[in-house]
Amino acid sequence: MSYENIPHEKMPNENNSPLDNAPDEIKLAVDLIYLLESNEVDLTTALKAIEIVKSDIESKLSSRL
Repeated sequence: MSYENIPHEKMPNENNSPLDNAPDEIKLAVDLIYLLESNEVDLTTALKAIEIVKSDIESKLSSRL
């Protein structure tokens, strides 16, 4: 999955965002942080949800082997 087409906020009068050349995992992390913060998700809840997502992804990756 590529995150190159996800729009990232840019500073006014700036042609390029530092995220333009960032690895996909950094772009996704920034998007997730923005999503959590903009929705005022409780930090403890966010961390628990991230742990669930991590476990799910690890399980899916191990089943590919």
